[in-house]
Amino acid sequence: MTDQIVWLNAPGDVTQFHVEKHHCDPPADGEIKIRHEVIGTNFLDVYHRTGLYPMPSYPSVIGAEAAGIVEDVGAGVSMFKRGDRVAYAGPPVGAYLSARNIAAERAIKLPDGVSAKTAASSLLKGMTAYMLLRKTYDVRGGMQVLVHAAAGGLGSVLVRWAKSLDATVIGTVGSSEKAALAASWGADHLIVGRDADIVAEVKRLTNGPGVDVAYDGIGGDTLLKTIRSVRPFGMAVTIGQAAGAIPPVPVAELHPGKALCRPSIMAWCADIGQYREAALAAVGAMETGIVSQIAAEYRLADVAKAHEEMESGRSAGSILLIP
Repeated sequence: MTDQIVWLNAPGDVTQFHVEKHHCDPPADGEIKIRHEVIGTNFLDVYHRTGLYPMPSYPSVIGAEAAGIVEDVGAGVSMFKRGDRVAYAGPPVGAYLSARNIAAERAIKLPDGVSAKTAASSLLKGMTAYMLLRKTYDVRGGMQVLVHAAAGGLGSVLVRWAKSLDATVIGTVGSSEKAALAASWGADHLIVGRDADIVAEVKRLTNGPGVDVAYDGIGGDTLLKTIRSVRPFGMAVTIGQAAGAIPPVPVAELHPGKALCRPSIMAWCADIGQYREAALAAVGAMETGIVSQIAAEYRLADVAKAHEEMESGRSAGSILLIP
């Protein structure tokens, strides 16, 4: 099969993608060449495609995670050999292609119990969950956590990981079908429907004060509801804007003593030590079953269809691209 690369011509809709034949050069010093078996997609890719997070230049290649086989090893690399199973996530983006050279220190060896599809669907999300649950706010047993889009790719990982920490998880979902999925992953309570009174339900479920921490990847009008669902001296964490731009937040909304945080997994991963810490934690979590549900698979050449499905909100879980 001919190797392919997906170029993004300019910021915009899915018509800005075009697929070409591609030849990957041998790896440079300190690099490895990875033959991609599976490429993961994330809402981050949509932000890159639309220009919300602009690329440095165009045409460009997006994509923040993939898994595959080491096909070649550059000079000075001793930690990998040809045939090793590996995955990577985070910066620099550029995963939408059949084979790629990356710095060896960005690759993580996969244990036998973690498949390429599991790694490509769960590595970046697992790293994000580790950052959110262990670093942004140290979630411990007995705490109450609110997870929006609890049936989504990141949401499913957050639910499973938070439950492994003995937290009580309240999830929001758009349908009864997604509620059943989130419940199967361990969510203790589900708030169903886009028109649900989230704040009132959270207050009821927590007997008044609200949750210790809330994770909001929805944005738009949901963010203020998220802040109002947090107890005094708790934290609201904004991690995306699938439903629209993040609005200005009046300081008075943080009274009394609430914190508002906007962490970035890509910024976290810019530090190689932090990157490897989070990546190894995510792979370890995958071995225990903390993974993202795989909702759909598309050929790499059908990347436009994958993005359309991701943006539609229909899928519960991760969407994969297969080179």
